[in-house]
Amino acid sequence: MIGVIGTRGECAEWTFPAEPNAVRAARHAVRETLRQWGLDVAVGDVTVLLVSELVTNSQRYTPGPITLRLFRPESGDTVPVLLVEVSDPLPDPPVERSARVEDESGRGLQLVACSARRWGTRRGRTGKTVWFELALAG
Repeated sequence: MIGVIGTRGECAEWTFPAEPNAVRAARHAVRETLRQWGLDVAVGDVTVLLVSELVTNSQRYTPGPITLRLFRPESGDTVPVLLVEVSDPLPDPPVERSARVEDESGRGLQLVACSARRWGTRRGRTGKTVWFELALAG
């Protein structure tokens, strides 16, 4: 991990180099933060799985750095959610593939699409962000 950019209240953000240990470090950071926030273990497990998929994609295809952000906005009258963003310097959006049974990769975005309440991508000034939302128990 290069360093924590900022952790304040219900927002946490880290930057990782595009190296093999980035995925493990990201999983650990997410699990620990969600535990501190008192979120349900099941939500934590799904979040860690999806973060692993997105950080793996970034680590595999970009030179880095990889930025990971967790945000739990005030719920107000809406369903409470956890927003997760993974950003990297590659401007090209990820491509959702149809993996065959014998393929060892290619299921990450399908997993995100099936598990998240919503997900998407957006371009930034210097790359892209892949994001997803998970509904939290009210």
